[in-house]
Parts: sequence; structure tokens; C-alpha cells
Amino acid sequence: MMGSSKAAIFATAVLAALFSTPAFAQTSSPPAPAPVSLPPSPAPAPAPHYVDLAELLSVAGPFHTFLNYLEKTNVIETFQSQANNTKVGITVFVPKDSAFAALKKSTFSNLTSDQLKTLLLYHAFPMFYSLAEFKNLSSLNPVNTFAGSPYTLNLTDDMGSIYVQSMWSRPKIASSVYATKPVAVYALNKVLLPMQLFSKDPPLAPAPAPAPESGASDAPSPAAGKADGLAGGKGDSTSAAYSVGAVSVANSLLLAAAGCLMLLW
Repeated sequence: MMGSSKAAIFATAVLAALFSTPAFAQTSSPPAPAPVSLPPSPAPAPAPHYVDLAELLSVAGPFHTFLNYLEKTNVIETFQSQANNTKVGITVFVPKDSAFAALKKSTFSNLTSDQLKTLLLYHAFPMFYSLAEFKNLSSLNPVNTFAGSPYTLNLTDDMGSIYVQSMWSRPKIASSVYATKPVAVYALNKVLLPMQLFSKDPPLAPAPAPAPESGASDAPSPAAGKADGLAGGKGDSTSAAYSVGAVSVANSLLLAAAGCLMLLW
């Protein structure tokens, strides 16, 4: 009985020693896998900036005449959709109000609604172009506009000045109103006039009459009238004195001639 107890105690001690050894622990419970490090995910691309073309043109310029035509023909919606719903963007050439004022009012009143719409579409490229890109773009002349073929424009870079040429006008880009992709808006000092809509160069508006000088008056001032009167009186008295002197000289000559005749007689 005593031998059995010793054998049981010995067996328990052997089992405890086996469970406490590192080898047995590794086989019974494998180590946890090391965490896998993943590369950081790229940041999402920023959404394109929304540009309200109507608001932009209403506060810049002044471009009120061009904006009124865009809204009247709903071309503003076409430009807006191209600006914010496409990746290629848009480039718009906007004539100033003075450019429209330089033309006769009948120039655009004689156009049909479709022709007027085409004229406005003629002032835009269906793609974004920065000023730096115009130099390379000029080698591709003629360039198609938003109005489609055959409504094209020719671009020239003259010592850094960009000119946009149509059939009847060659305006210069006066300034950059907005140029952040996908929208570019450039101001022009003339209206682009295509040959397909105008058979000849539209007449210019008559030059405005010069404004009268401030403070000037057509009526003579009293002082001026008085001065004129004095001057006139002086002139009249001088003339009268001259007339009297002339008469006296003539009488003297007549008397001298009569005396000579009497002596000869």
C-alpha cells in the first residue's frame, strides 16, 4: 500500500515537470502570428471645385451683355454642364460690355435664335486651356469651338500677347478672369464674329458726341458784352476820326488844284 502511494506521487511529479518544460509548452500552444503591417491607403482625390459661371460673370467684367445673351438662349446651362460634369473642362472667351457697345445694335437683332445661340457657343472651347497652353495650341490652328465645325478660331502668340482671330475680328485676351481647372474664362476687347453668320464686317456704332465742357455757356456774359461794347465804341470812334481826316485831306487837295488853275489862267 505504501509502495502504490509512492508510485502515484512520483508519476504526478513527472507529469508536472513535463508540463512545465518550454518544449512541451511550445508544442501544446503555438505562438500567436505577428501582426501584418499594411501600406497606407492613398488619400482620395479632391472633388473638382464647383464654379458658378453666372455668378462669376455677374461680378467680374463688366460682362453683363454677354451674360444676358447666355441666359436668354440657355447657353449658360450648356457651359455650366461642361464645366462641372466633364473631366476635360471648358474655356470661355467673354467680350466686355464695351465690345458690344462698339457694334450697331442691329448687328445681333437681325440674327435668328439659333444663330445667336451659335454665336455664343463660338466663344468657347470644349476643353480647359491655360494661358501657357495657348502657345502650343496655336500650332494646331484652326481650333474647333463649342459651336462645332466649321466654326473655328485661330490663335496667335505675339510676344506673349494672345490673339483670338475670327473672320471679322482679332481681339486680344485682355485679362484672365478665372483659370483653375476645369474652368478658364478670359476677357476679350472685341466680339468674335464668324464668317458663317456675317457675310461682311458688321458696321460700328456711331461715335458718341463729345460731352460739353463743364461751366461753359453759349450765352455771352454781361462782362463780355460790356467789353465788346467798349471795344466796339472805340473801334467806331477811330473809324469816324479816320473818315473825317480823309475828307479834310481831299478838300485841301481840291483847293490846291483850284489855286493852280487860277494862276495859269
